[in-house]
Amino acid sequence: MQNKHFFEKVFSTDRMSRYYAAYPNDENKAIVHYQANIELSSSFYACLSVFEVALRNALNRELTTLFKREDWYKVIASTPGLNGLNYYITEAQRHISNRGEIVNASKIVAELTFGFWVSLMNSQYERILWHDLRRAFPYLPKVRRQRKNISAPLNNFRAFRNRVFHNEPICWSKTYIARMHRDILDVLYWINKDIPAWLANFDTVDEVLNRVAERLEWR
Repeated sequence: MQNKHFFEKVFSTDRMSRYYAAYPNDENKAIVHYQANIELSSSFYACLSVFEVALRNALNRELTTLFKREDWYKVIASTPGLNGLNYYITEAQRHISNRGEIVNASKIVAELTFGFWVSLMNSQYERILWHDLRRAFPYLPKVRRQRKNISAPLNNFRAFRNRVFHNEPICWSKTYIARMHRDILDVLYWINKDIPAWLANFDTVDEVLNRVAERLEWR
C-alpha cells in the first residue's frame, strides 16, 4: 500500500517532511501534494528548456560580436574584471575533454551551465559587459532597460529551475507559480517576441496549475 511509510522509504523522510508538516492530520493530502509537485514541476520542463537555450544563444551571439570571435571564452579568461567567469569556462572545457571530444566554440556554448549565463548579468560585470549584452533583449521596454531588471528575474529563474530539476518543493502557492511562469514568458518575449506564441503550442503549465490548484483546494 502506498502510505506514509512507503513514501518516506522511497523518497526519504527529509524530502517528505515538509508535505506532512503542511497536513499534520491528513496523510493522504500530503501524498497528493507531493504527487502534484512532481506533476507541476514536469509541466515546467518545456518553458524552462526553451528559456535556457534561447538565453544562451542570445548572449552567445552578443559575446561573439563584442569580442569579434566565436571562441570569446578564450578572451574572457584573460580580460581584467572577468576572472570570476574562468571557473565556469574551465569546468566546461574539462567536461568536454573528459568525454574525449574536441573543445570548440559550439561545444563550449552548449556545455556552459545556466549559472554561467545568468552570472553575466551580475553587478560586478556591468561596466564591462552590460552595454553590449543588453542587445540580447531587444524587446525589453526602454524604460526598463537596466541590468538589474534582467539580473533579478534571471537569478529567480535559476533558483526555481534548480528546484524543479532536483525535485524540490515548488507548489505552495498558485499565485507564486503563475507569476513565475508569466515572468519567464516575459523575459522570453524580451529575447524574441515570437517565442511565447510558439511555446504556447505545447506549454502546459497553466493547464496543470489549474488542475493542481483544484485538487489541493487552493484559493
